[in-house]
Amino acid sequence: MKRTKIKNGQPYPLGASVREDGINFSMVNSSNKECGIVFYRKGIEQKERILFDQKHRIGNICCAFVEGITASNCEYNFFIGDHIFIDPYAKRIVGNEKWRSGEFEHLLLRGGFDNCVFDWQDTAPLHLPYQQSIMYCLNVRSFTRHSSSKVTKKGTFEGLTEKIPYLKELGVNSIELMPAYEFEECEWDETDIATRQQIAYQVAHIDEKLQLDQEPKRAKRLNCWGYKEAFYFAPKASYSASGNPCEEFRSMVRKLHKNGIEVIMQFYFPEHIKQGYILEIIKHWVLEYQIDGVHLKGSRLPLTLIATEPLFADIKIICENFYLHEIYPNGVNPSVRTLGYYRDEFMCDMRRYLKGDQDMLKSFQYHMRNTNPKCGVINYIANYYGFTLNDLVSYERKHNELNGEGNTDGTDYNLSWNCGAEGPSRKKAVRQLRHKQMKNALGFLFTAQGTPLLYAGDEFGNSQYGNNNCYCQDNETGWVNWNGLSTNADVFAFAKELISFRKNHNILHLGEPLTMLDRFGQGYPDLSYHGEEAWKAQLESYNRHIGIMYCGKNESADEGDYVYIAYNMHWNAHRFALPSIANHKWVSVICTEENLVISDVERNTEYIDVAPRSISILIGRMLSEEERKQKNSLMIKDNTLQKTGVIQNKRCAVTSAPENTTKNNQKNKSKKGK
Repeated sequence: MKRTKIKNGQPYPLGASVREDGINFSMVNSSNKECGIVFYRKGIEQKERILFDQKHRIGNICCAFVEGITASNCEYNFFIGDHIFIDPYAKRIVGNEKWRSGEFEHLLLRGGFDNCVFDWQDTAPLHLPYQQSIMYCLNVRSFTRHSSSKVTKKGTFEGLTEKIPYLKELGVNSIELMPAYEFEECEWDETDIATRQQIAYQVAHIDEKLQLDQEPKRAKRLNCWGYKEAFYFAPKASYSASGNPCEEFRSMVRKLHKNGIEVIMQFYFPEHIKQGYILEIIKHWVLEYQIDGVHLKGSRLPLTLIATEPLFADIKIICENFYLHEIYPNGVNPSVRTLGYYRDEFMCDMRRYLKGDQDMLKSFQYHMRNTNPKCGVINYIANYYGFTLNDLVSYERKHNELNGEGNTDGTDYNLSWNCGAEGPSRKKAVRQLRHKQMKNALGFLFTAQGTPLLYAGDEFGNSQYGNNNCYCQDNETGWVNWNGLSTNADVFAFAKELISFRKNHNILHLGEPLTMLDRFGQGYPDLSYHGEEAWKAQLESYNRHIGIMYCGKNESADEGDYVYIAYNMHWNAHRFALPSIANHKWVSVICTEENLVISDVERNTEYIDVAPRSISILIGRMLSEEERKQKNSLMIKDNTLQKTGVIQNKRCAVTSAPENTTKNNQKNKSKKGK
């Protein structure tokens, strides 16, 4: 070992900072106990202990500059009194490189160094507006761990990058990573007396190689998600295929940015985490890893401090709530919306409407148009907590028995409907209805004004077999099963079609409130509601169907863009009268069940019969010159015949009734005859 020399250090930044001729160490000690650094060689063997004395102390910060050591050949921990602990500012954690499950001993984790000199190749955060974002939430390990993922580096950052072509095919341009910083996946009840005695012995015999005296102890459970106190400055080592998590994470971000995909990281902070510490963590990831945003979870978050930090002026900051009156005083709206609401309201109400609950139309109206001039609004119908989309239409009760908690964990408030059978079913009618319901749910998500977020695998019907809390399932229950791409190919194709349609129609994602006025000068309001009569919605509590028309501008801004969406979550079919658009005809483009558009030339009206529990999306297509002439000719002819009395009250004759309606009419006639 090279001879070391101890000098006065710098208090900031806290943690370990590598310099040319040594390393600056800085730690917080709020007690009067002696404290310092424990050095290790590469591996477990202890190397040297350095005590901080009073001349190394400034306030409650103890710091020293150590000459003669390099980051390439040592690891470290801090100690205060008898307590050895990992530097909470460590840029890398050593000792947890292998994902663990089963029986394990407590590992001696150490702080390491980020030695990566990375070339970003002129890439930078993308700064996509909320209204242009298609978000996708995933867990790095479970996303590609299943053998069906067909990636070579399963369950890693590199494995995720192998799925970039898939994400682009789907239409995703923003991924939200569940905790991807370092955390201990094995959980114990608490540090027992024997373990505390071993730590005390370790401090007293600092220069000796220690052996654990006890048999390995079984972990209480596995935590695959990481929503716990963690080592927030370091990427998770077991998510690295290369053995260098810092470089691999940066490489993943760079590749995603090159392909037009943002990276948003989730952070969970228990309530005892200091608010200043949280701010430093976010700064670190923004500066060192060029992430595009953060989704903050916890009960005591410094939201106003974070939202007003100049460094974060152009990154997404997502949370359940913000103190907007503090962040934007005097009612001023930001020029760029960086804050984003992430709430369960959309999920709960849309699930209720999907299964046909009563009195949901007004809530449905609200969520479909909901935007905020100060914040983005992120919508989702399924997330990591709760049922997947497939399970939402396949189970009415949670089935968390495998979690080992007596099925008491996870929410009981699922708002689900199993379509007639609990769990897997061989009945064709049940399976078809489930597929249709999944498509209906996707229809809600991608036609609402807010930013849509998909949970990984929902686009092709991934199932967790009724488990709505897979935090400890590092197996096929918790992993994404990519075989759904073939078994549920119709759902995947529908999801892609919806995303593409949304992107091609700006009126579906304006990013500003719809006014229900003729804001684009097309002669029609930007938003209007309809029902069995055009321009008149039927919002009674017992109704479950509504039509919504949007009027905007096409991409070249030279023509109107007309979109009409008929939603019918009733178990009966309903006929919608389509509003008449001058020189346009309604054309069905996307539907969850084939529906018939009917023209009544005499009334100059079009109708659509919408099947039970289905959605139809139509666009107003401009008539060709020939079609206009033909339409005008028919109208002139009908008017002439009407005036001469040739036609009297035969308007129904021009409207062809669907087969079911005809049969019902015949039945009614035969009953009357009897």
